[in-house]
Amino acid sequence: MKLKQLYTSKILPKLKKEFKIANDFGVPKLEKIVVNIGVADPQDPKARKKAIENIVEQFATMTGQKPVVTLAKKSIANFKLRVGDPLGVKVTLRGKRMWGFLEKLISVALPRVKDFRGVSRTAFDHAGNYSMGIEEQIIFPEINYDKIERIRSFQIVFVTSTKEDEKAFRMLELFGMPFEKKE
Repeated sequence: MKLKQLYTSKILPKLKKEFKIANDFGVPKLEKIVVNIGVADPQDPKARKKAIENIVEQFATMTGQKPVVTLAKKSIANFKLRVGDPLGVKVTLRGKRMWGFLEKLISVALPRVKDFRGVSRTAFDHAGNYSMGIEEQIIFPEINYDKIERIRSFQIVFVTSTKEDEKAFRMLELFGMPFEKKE
């Protein structure tokens, strides 16, 4: 993993110096990446289950890890939703898979986005975590265009060890995250 080596050799010392942190353990690090999608359509439970199966296959291909299907906790009659019905899919990446996914996202997937001007600088949650939305799963080259029944958007959350957005931003910037330019 090139990004992990980059972090330990260059990014960690740079962050340590910039933020005047005495101990290596105080330097912000990427703890995990969570990739998730919610599926509100189709309304028919059988059709939704089939859509979820398709998404599970796509997420497994994209991330290299088997995703978890999230289930409804409440019944909502207006949405034809019962307790236990599948609602979405999520994957939590750590370790080698996390670094591999981040590398693929930055160097392969994001450059494939049409009219890409960079990812938002303001999508931090004031706790040091960064969230971004991807509008099309087909930006990942592994996704077989013929097997998808519909273009779907999904979310990626970068969970960091810091509680300060400024430090998390700087760390992601040093990783090569293509943030939009300031005007």
